[in-house]
Amino acid sequence: MSNTDALYQEIILEHNRKPRNFREMPDANRTIEGRNPLCGDSLTLWLKLTDDAISDISFKGQGCAISKASASLMTAAVKGKTRAEAEEIFERFHRLVTGKMPEAEHAAMGSLRALGGVSKFPLRVKCASLAWHALHSALDSASADVSTEREGPEAPPGEGA
Repeated sequence: MSNTDALYQEIILEHNRKPRNFREMPDANRTIEGRNPLCGDSLTLWLKLTDDAISDISFKGQGCAISKASASLMTAAVKGKTRAEAEEIFERFHRLVTGKMPEAEHAAMGSLRALGGVSKFPLRVKCASLAWHALHSALDSASADVSTEREGPEAPPGEGA
């Protein structure tokens, strides 16, 4: 294992052990449930949008280390961002974990690049993407009071459970 891989693994383990923004948020104006029925990961995401910016975000849930670490890293990455900035981060993250981002762009992802290795494991992409798809759905909703259950992303063609 390279030093870089070891560092990324440590970032994932640290965010799993001590997830950031891991709490309920009673005054959220958007709440969404996400689950991955293939592996059992589930989470609730709370979002407070103020003037089209994410003034606060939190989550609670259970799942594998990748799922929990990804949710933790995501909340830290998008807190304080506008809806458009968060959507741009979502798109870049999706390209990273699906292996569609050129290597030269990985450094610009900051600590999120720790999850780039999941692109080699298609079923783990779902674990890393669960919270992100919940965020995308919450931001995409026209309603100010989203309360939805969202299943994880569809399996890529040719991938089965």
